[in-house]
Amino acid sequence: MNETTALAGRREWIGLAVLALPTLLLSLDMSVLHLAVPHLAADLRPSGSELLWIIDIYGFMVAGFLVTMGTLGDRIGRRKLLMFGGAAFGVASVVAAFATSPEMLIAARAALGVAGATLMPSTLALISNMFANPRQRGVAIAVWMSCFMGGMVTGPLVGGLLLEAAWWGAVFLLAVPVMVLLLATAPALLPEYRDEQAGRLDLVSVVLSLGTVLPVVFALKEFAKDGASAGTLLVLVCGLAVGVAFVRRQRTLAEPMLDLSLFRNRKFSAALSIASIGALIMGGVFLLVSQYLQLVAGLSAVEAGVVLVPPALAVVVGSLIAPRLAGRIRPEFVLGFGMLVASVGILLFTWVGTDGVALVVVGMSIASFGMGPQGVLCTEMVISSVPARKAGAASAMSETTGEFGIAMGIALFGSVGIAVYRDELTLPAGLPGGAAAEATESIAGATNVAAGLDQQLAAGLLGPAREAFASGLHTVAAIGAVVVAVFAVAGMVVLRKSRPAAPTTEPEPAPALVG
Repeated sequence: MNETTALAGRREWIGLAVLALPTLLLSLDMSVLHLAVPHLAADLRPSGSELLWIIDIYGFMVAGFLVTMGTLGDRIGRRKLLMFGGAAFGVASVVAAFATSPEMLIAARAALGVAGATLMPSTLALISNMFANPRQRGVAIAVWMSCFMGGMVTGPLVGGLLLEAAWWGAVFLLAVPVMVLLLATAPALLPEYRDEQAGRLDLVSVVLSLGTVLPVVFALKEFAKDGASAGTLLVLVCGLAVGVAFVRRQRTLAEPMLDLSLFRNRKFSAALSIASIGALIMGGVFLLVSQYLQLVAGLSAVEAGVVLVPPALAVVVGSLIAPRLAGRIRPEFVLGFGMLVASVGILLFTWVGTDGVALVVVGMSIASFGMGPQGVLCTEMVISSVPARKAGAASAMSETTGEFGIAMGIALFGSVGIAVYRDELTLPAGLPGGAAAEATESIAGATNVAAGLDQQLAAGLLGPAREAFASGLHTVAAIGAVVVAVFAVAGMVVLRKSRPAAPTTEPEPAPALVG
């Protein structure tokens, strides 16, 4: 595509702001609830399993429905699906805010997850329609990604401030004004686009997709929480088996829900792979860093949120400068060098002691800055390497691999961190048997046990426990830094050899603009 053709105007840039708001909101919603858990638990008094479902059901539904909703948007219209999802998200948010029972809140969170799955691929696919010029599209995706990543990191800070000023339901009501604004402005500012060549949505494929994603994500989360068990392994195997059936069905359909031929494009496959590795590493490392700040350094949730503001700003800066650098240097080199910078930041965690908050902030800021270009450029590569009529499905694949990467990173690196913690932990003499078992399970368990001990015994437990957790962070950081560096070099090599994607030259029907 010529760099000077189809330049976006004021309408498209204002429309981008409208699309960025729900993106920011969705990422906030993924992290803000954790602070509200003690408050809603005191009010609704859920059981342990109900509390877990309140926390996890949103992520399960988002991951499970992303591919379905991305494909559905290509068929019925991306703006239509976005508006429907926005309305549903707003209504479900009100229900969640005023929930009077655990069951009601779980149902509302499930509805929020399904609605959220309509928003992410729709916003990204519409950006690909609105910004046909590659340079402008890169900047637009950078803004979109900055909102998403910034919301993830600042969620604890926003949630903490809300909970100090209001009740726990206020964290859900954040969505209402944003969705009202979206519904009021979308018809005038956003184009409608649908794939006129697409057939009907195959419901069997939808069921198989859910039967693949939901069990696999559930199993990964269970691995992270409780380690491997026969039941969890069975769930994982069942999910993978359904996934095989899903792939086989897609190969037999004239209009598949997921076009597997897209993976033959080296640029598309490489970008998805690199993005998933980035999500895996940052998901696992961020999990341990968050625990470190609160359980080792002793910061409150709000203080930890404040401390993580510099990394949030760093990822925004890294994301926003990536398109400009990619316009002057080959994108794969910007991507690769950014990941090498990130590996240096992650490597700094190997020197973090039990009082290393400053070093954590520096390392996290460097890593976030380096990963900023990775998120933006991989997303742009995925979108630009497929035909416009497949943008919804491609966006959904990009988001789904990110979800899987984060879940797998938490499971894998969480398990590594716990294994090192248990191996390094030295318990003080005189600790009761039940307390010793709980303290050995995790740093959170050790902290809970210490709260019920006398001062001397508590200090004898917490000191070694914090040092053992820091050792786990060192191991995870060393592995993560090496993996990021290896994929940085591999990505530069593979993408350097990739040819321009043929689908970008495929004639596409012009999107129907409203107004």
